Amino acid sequence: MKKTLFSACFLAGYCLSVNAQSEGLTGSPYSMYGLGITNQMSLGKSNALGRSGIALPGNTAINNLNPASYASIFDKSFLFDVGFQSEYNHFSNKQNDENKWSFNFSNLAFGFSLSERSGIGLTLIPYTNVGYTLLGVTSNIEGSDEEFESTIIGSGGLNDLRLNYGYRLSDKLRLGASASFLFGSIQENEFFTIGSNYFEMDETTFYNGLRFGFGMQYDIVKKLSVGATVQLPVSLQGNMDRTVFKTLDGVSVIVEDEEGEDVPHFKLPTEIGFGVYFSPFEGFAVNADYKRNFWSSTNQSDNVGEYTDQDIFGIGVEYLKDTRGLKYTDRIRYRAGFTADNGYLSINNKKVSGYAITAGLGLPINARTNSMLNISYSYGQKGQLSNILIRENYHSITLNVSLEDLWFIKRKYD
Repeated sequence: MKKTLFSACFLAGYCLSVNAQSEGLTGSPYSMYGLGITNQMSLGKSNALGRSGIALPGNTAINNLNPASYASIFDKSFLFDVGFQSEYNHFSNKQNDENKWSFNFSNLAFGFSLSERSGIGLTLIPYTNVGYTLLGVTSNIEGSDEEFESTIIGSGGLNDLRLNYGYRLSDKLRLGASASFLFGSIQENEFFTIGSNYFEMDETTFYNGLRFGFGMQYDIVKKLSVGATVQLPVSLQGNMDRTVFKTLDGVSVIVEDEEGEDVPHFKLPTEIGFGVYFSPFEGFAVNADYKRNFWSSTNQSDNVGEYTDQDIFGIGVEYLKDTRGLKYTDRIRYRAGFTADNGYLSINNKKVSGYAITAGLGLPINARTNSMLNISYSYGQKGQLSNILIRENYHSITLNVSLEDLWFIKRKYD
């Protein structure tokens, strides 16, 4: 029964995520570049900890930031996590302001122990998000000096379906490996009207690829651990469907209709990460992460900029008064964090950097298990008011239901 329930939840979440990507999970104009905005959100409590957790053990909740953490899952324990995200964006440049609000799926995951030394899990999260609207894009009519204005709408993104495996090599050392299937599509629709004539072009680009990663965690002492991860580079294969049609004097004509047209592969870089987990006293813990993504090694560029190496920093703290407290408030977990990155896209020699301040709560659902309702809030900023750049301010709320159950334990009856 439990297996059927979790399988049904995962299937429902998968369908929800595919639908969510078709509608777009972001309103950022920066999502028009490359494959869109890279999703930096994770699972459960990590979102409130400055999105850090490379060295964080996974014994009480799923940690998707390091596959080695799956070796920490308690024996006979089954973990499940489903999340949703709501975001309010404010965009501004030197002339205009704009606001946008969105709500959608953020993740679906489960993990369980295979033995006393190993654990495995599967996660589904958005990898990139695309969602933009360009109004009044001016172009010249071919063969004349006349101009027309068109509207361009982009949506979609890629998903990351990841299998994680962790093995405890010794009491202090845990190793892990992951395999990600990246897949999805990006849609762009452009249309304009000249007099009584209407023109429209629809392009859908499909990408997919398999990516591997590795991780380790090492307990220096009981309350001090370090971790490291690496994601190997991959070249995503792509193909495009394009349809162009026009309406002249009320009569619609298909000008072009092509399927499966090859497009250049998109390269994802090598990504490395290092983390520290420290608990100086009972009930208080600190996480700190550093990641570097080697985009410059992909030798790629966008129409308006170049890809450069990206540095990401994250730090988070968590406080718990008493994990076994009789009062409910004693078992609430309080979290806060900060994250910053210098961006991977350089436009006119200006990098699109950003930062975010995070906070959250872990509300216990069941006193006998580690089931938790994780709520996080983040305020962030991206870009700057310079040249053609846009400054983006956003407020984001994530809600994760993180459940734990014990399997394969026989119940005793009198």
